[in-house]
Amino acid sequence: MEKFYAYLDRMKFIKRWQLMRSTREENIMEHSHSVAVLAHALCAIERGVYGGEVDAQKVVLYALYHEVSEVMTGDMPTPVKYFNSSIHGEYAKLEERAVEKIADTLPPEVKGEIYPFMQADKESAEYKFVKAADKLSAYIKCLEEQRAGNREFGEAEKSIRAALERMEMRSVDYFFEHFIPAFSLTLDELEGL
Repeated sequence: MEKFYAYLDRMKFIKRWQLMRSTREENIMEHSHSVAVLAHALCAIERGVYGGEVDAQKVVLYALYHEVSEVMTGDMPTPVKYFNSSIHGEYAKLEERAVEKIADTLPPEVKGEIYPFMQADKESAEYKFVKAADKLSAYIKCLEEQRAGNREFGEAEKSIRAALERMEMRSVDYFFEHFIPAFSLTLDELEGL
């Protein structure tokens, strides 16, 4: 009996933003989908608008699997995870071990096709797009919460926006200029009604 996809299916039970009051809960499965879509968008912008070179397939697959460890670890709140370098370092080891354990549930003939995307090369150019998409997804969540009248996400929105600006990625700047404004629209406004 192979357990890998049953583990991945449990991503829908792991809640994000646990220290924040949310108007709508978000789980790591939907977050991973959001990050994969946004990462692909950033790659499309980089390649299509700027003529850049980035392996979009690798970026999207890294994004798809970037939260798999949390099936075992849960979603560690950012203030705790980054409280100090010691905690962050130990948590990174725990995440790596969780990924290995989950990957070990794959049949050997399949593992070589999937595992490399579960243990992304965090120093690669491709992973930078995943990190940007991860922050962009969080930023969009902040906008959604604030639009619903939830002031709880105001400071998070500012700090995430600042972190995205520090990344100095032209594809992120383009996304902000061309796509972010539409996230404040209602459905009727999106439809042009």
